[in-house]
Amino acid sequence: MGSIEQVVRVGLIGAGAIARFRHLPALKAIEGVELVVVCNSHAESSAKVAADYGIAEVASVWRDVIGRSDIDVVWIGTTPDHHAEMTIAALDAGKHVFCQARMAMDLAQSRAMLAASERHPAQVTMLCPPPTGMKHGAYFEKLLRDGAIGKIYHFNLRAMNAQWADASVPAHWRQKTEVSGNNIMSVGIYGEVLGRFLGDPVSLCAQGRVFIEDRQGYTVRIPDALQVLGEWPDRVLGTLQWSGVARHGGNERIEIFGSEATLIYDFNTDEIFCGRAGDAAPSALAVPPEFVREWTVEQDFIRAVRDQGHPEPSFATGLRYMKFVEAIHQSMAQSACVNLSAL
Repeated sequence: MGSIEQVVRVGLIGAGAIARFRHLPALKAIEGVELVVVCNSHAESSAKVAADYGIAEVASVWRDVIGRSDIDVVWIGTTPDHHAEMTIAALDAGKHVFCQARMAMDLAQSRAMLAASERHPAQVTMLCPPPTGMKHGAYFEKLLRDGAIGKIYHFNLRAMNAQWADASVPAHWRQKTEVSGNNIMSVGIYGEVLGRFLGDPVSLCAQGRVFIEDRQGYTVRIPDALQVLGEWPDRVLGTLQWSGVARHGGNERIEIFGSEATLIYDFNTDEIFCGRAGDAAPSALAVPPEFVREWTVEQDFIRAVRDQGHPEPSFATGLRYMKFVEAIHQSMAQSACVNLSAL
């Protein structure tokens, strides 16, 4: 007879696209997980989410979810402006916390979240990881770690798309400082990915531009395009570009140039390429099956709750990528390079 899994009762705050299309279906598929209550931005949307996913109850305000004695986990799926307040309140109420990324509005809020988690070490905390580079990222990391391209000299990162190119559409919440804080496009995502591939940067120097300021009466302050020059450990240089107004911007990719070869990760196709001296062009590498990772985020978190584990991305990992975001924000504000050790 198989073992009976510990029942884990979940209260959901915020049910945006990723909660509805990834988190909720995956949670419902885990044996012993009960979706007890949901609180979304409006009563009507809360009721619809509850009906669509078989959630028993609806709460009108988020504090009513956190205050319940019949839930073990608070699953936060809101925008970043609410993450710190909700996370700290949930931890203080004795709940385990899963929080949607990006971690918070800024570095100060991230530090407050980490401090709250450290005050409650028996409670499991986890941030949502990016799917970007998830599938084959572990193999890419191994190649770099094993010196497959020799000494790393420098790299280019490009994340160019046209998501904000249409000037006629209203501002998305990701373009609103009061909702997103210091987060810009996918900067935090790639800050997290680069942390795994190359470690944390030593210094960053950034410039950004808002090309479409007026969005149906809303003035956008978050850049539409961003360029960053940086230095990583061992004097590795990085050139990074983001754009939300680049029509036909090409695949999002990182190219890492070493003394013996070039290694490329295509984030759109999850293909890895390697080119050596004498090659006509970089060729695709076969990824060993043991290094292929699929999306198991919800299972990872619930397992950690049951086993008192320490899942990744942790709040400490979130703080690292929020330093990346903060350095870029400060560099643009000061028109100067920022040393991350000073943050």
